[in-house]
Amino acid sequence: MASLKALKIRINSVKSTQKITKAMKMVAAAKLRRAQEAAMASRPYAERLEAVVASIASKVQRSPQTPKLLAGNGKDQIHLLVVCTSDKGLAGAFNTNIVRLARKKAEELKAAGKTVKFYTIGRKGNDQLSRSYRNDIINKIEPGDLGKLSFADVQGYSADLTSRFEVGEFDVAHLLFSKFVSVLTQEPTDIQLMPVAVSEGAATGANAAVEYEPDEEEILAELLPRNVAVQLLRAQRENAASEQGSKMTAMDNATRNAGDMINRLTIQYNRTRQAAITTELVEIIAGAEAL
Repeated sequence: MASLKALKIRINSVKSTQKITKAMKMVAAAKLRRAQEAAMASRPYAERLEAVVASIASKVQRSPQTPKLLAGNGKDQIHLLVVCTSDKGLAGAFNTNIVRLARKKAEELKAAGKTVKFYTIGRKGNDQLSRSYRNDIINKIEPGDLGKLSFADVQGYSADLTSRFEVGEFDVAHLLFSKFVSVLTQEPTDIQLMPVAVSEGAATGANAAVEYEPDEEEILAELLPRNVAVQLLRAQRENAASEQGSKMTAMDNATRNAGDMINRLTIQYNRTRQAAITTELVEIIAGAEAL
């Protein structure tokens, strides 16, 4: 049985931990509001741009001059998984769920005879994937605070990915991130980043005429790389909100668990103290009777 001093030290230690987790929950709650607003603000534009580009992809006439980002390179052998996570932990299962989706996607592609490579944005995702796919990771980026990433930051990621796609390092790129639904719910999401995925809804109007002004090549040269950057920014903002929501929930659970542990330790401390007092009284009484 632990001594009274050891129990008291442990109770004080758990109380200190509880104060830290409670403070971290409050910080996450403050950051969540801003991150959620940013994610909700960027979502309509990103989704609409994705739909517009998919619609163009279903209608454009394929030719040698058609941009690779739109038509692809005609191959489907090498798949790149762009895995977006965070640099920090203590966010519950936020990072783990994204990595789990990436592992599942990689195994499905490998079972189909495809070659899989990884492009990690976020230290936690890279650390977890390195255990099994160290030789398949072609680049890793540590973005820092997800809530502070700007469009200029993700344009650098977009330019790097686009240049790798143009030279044929991979045939298809998939973007994996966590879509924010609520504080308690974040959905790991997988979308095709390059080339543009043609949805069934967009394909129904494939016979419609498309007019470009001022010029088709000029418009697509601007629109397609922008779509890649916008989808990357969307992923980072969704991740920022998901991270804070998951962290808020994790810190709330940790605070509750610390409170439960303090109650159990306090009961154990009181019982041990009572037993020690009872033992002392018995010894005193026994000594008095002996006299």
